[in-house]
Amino acid sequence: MNQAIILEARNVSYYTPNGTVLIDNVDLRISEGESVAIAGPNGAGKSTLLRVLAGLLYPSRGDVRLFGCPLAELPTHQRAQRIAFVDQREQPDKRLVTEEYVALGRIPHQRKASKLGHDQAVNKALEAVGLIAHRSELLATLSGGELQRAVVARALCQEPSILFLDEPTNHLDPKAKGSVLSLVASLGITTICVLHDLTLIPSFADQTVLLDDAKVFFKGPTKEALSEATVNSVFGIKLLRFPHPESGHSVSALDIPIKKSNSFINRRT
Repeated sequence: MNQAIILEARNVSYYTPNGTVLIDNVDLRISEGESVAIAGPNGAGKSTLLRVLAGLLYPSRGDVRLFGCPLAELPTHQRAQRIAFVDQREQPDKRLVTEEYVALGRIPHQRKASKLGHDQAVNKALEAVGLIAHRSELLATLSGGELQRAVVARALCQEPSILFLDEPTNHLDPKAKGSVLSLVASLGITTICVLHDLTLIPSFADQTVLLDDAKVFFKGPTKEALSEATVNSVFGIKLLRFPHPESGHSVSALDIPIKKSNSFINRRT
């Protein structure tokens, strides 16, 4: 049974005021419930595409549709009720209590939901990210991983149909990266996520969009998108897969050549 298309980009391009092309002629169709990763080299247009798809930037050409409706025509409050965005540059006010910060996600629903409904949504979001025990603590006291989970909880409080995340694992240690992506993957809602670390994508994303030089180089099932040949073409490196010695599941690793030179040593001797 085919899943409903929740988000569609039609011939979308985005130019800066001086004419620089950041996104060029992108066509995408995202099905309800899918986890989609956007990857590509630095400067390929990943974050720009994510912002255009989320309605934070308007395309210079083409259009984006949410549930078949042009995104540009949706009132701001309706977009906020359906779309949540987690920005890698988000810097929450750390003087806020965790519960207060997460409750900011209820702003789009203030007019309709009751106080009980708001409280239940906040509790549900805190439980989903495992922060109930920290609800009364200042954001300043949370670890990096806990703070990132609070940001995700704030987004969940919007009760969105689709969740956008821009590099949600930036600046986290390896275990925290796994924790945050495991949380996102468990939510069961449509998710579009920019990820820089290719080794994290196979376990997370159903579909992957590879960008290169502002264009879509490949879009499709993650296993195909991250084939050795495709990754080598886009990034100039190899993505290798090995069976885990204990569980047998596939483990991804990047073969990144690092060339050492003896010229400095030679100059000193």
